[in-house]
Amino acid sequence: RDSFVGNIAQDLGLTPSQLAARKARVVSEGNQQLFRLNPSTGVLTAKESLDREEICPQSETCTLFFTLFFDNPLQLIRGEVDVLDVNDNSPVFPEKEMVLKVLETTPPGFSFPLERAQDADEGSNGLQNYSLGPDSHFSLAVKSGNDGAKHPELVLERQLDREEKPEINLLLTATDGGSLPRSSTAQVRIILLD
Repeated sequence: RDSFVGNIAQDLGLTPSQLAARKARVVSEGNQQLFRLNPSTGVLTAKESLDREEICPQSETCTLFFTLFFDNPLQLIRGEVDVLDVNDNSPVFPEKEMVLKVLETTPPGFSFPLERAQDADEGSNGLQNYSLGPDSHFSLAVKSGNDGAKHPELVLERQLDREEKPEINLLLTATDGGSLPRSSTAQVRIILLD
């Protein structure tokens, strides 16, 4: 709220007194007034906090349009504001614990799809990678779908023995690509069946 967006007077080569004399006002396109113009300074500010993920969900770019109205003489100028993404959301798993029931006779190389995390941020601030706590029985493979989403899979590396270890607990971590990366974890519980 009240963050600086731009200086309309400077962009148009007008003085703030010219803006005031011409009764300049700004109207956002859409049903919500997002910007406020101070006619005595020519500064355009955000009327409310802009949440990019709410305004432009699932979009790489987010451009908002407004119209600058002048009286004396009547003039309309269309403007646009690009809302840039910041890393304000962590990846989130749908469940904090995933339970897999696996036969102990499952051959090495077999893979098990896992639930993928969701990240409201887009592009480089969105979900970038998965990692798995070290385990001698399983490794992690990350596949990219047709939609570009990353899907984690557990890959069995060596034969399982239920009598030796009836349950294996792993920690799956999803990490985004922000300059200060955010992450979340989910417990993967593998129950071995006889």
